[in-house]
Amino acid sequence: MGKKAVERDLADNEAKAFAASIRTSPQKLNLVAETIRGKTVATALSQLTFSKRRVAGHVKKVLQSAVANAENNHQLDVDRLVVAEAFVGKGMVMKRFHARARGRSGRVEKPFSNLTVIVRERKEKV
Repeated sequence: MGKKAVERDLADNEAKAFAASIRTSPQKLNLVAETIRGKTVATALSQLTFSKRRVAGHVKKVLQSAVANAENNHQLDVDRLVVAEAFVGKGMVMKRFHARARGRSGRVEKPFSNLTVIVRERKEKV
């Protein structure tokens, strides 16, 4: 008997990649994710390669993983892929303290983020 297979939550022409616990705030990560939404994969990769933001390397890795998933798991054409969605979620927050004057302490929060990238194969133009 076994367990029934879980139905796929994406369309047949989509593939997804997810990264948990990226060590940056969701606000900063979303600025980079914003730049690639709706663009072709080639354009998005070149934009992330030359971006000055530190977190762009993480976003590029996730995008490359989504492309690899599309190619290997779902047999999609890499040249026709578009970044359909790139969204950011809030992860855990490490709480630390920083010594201040007169025996007091200041709270330091170190946020983490989650990133999901979905690529979609666009229709062929006739």
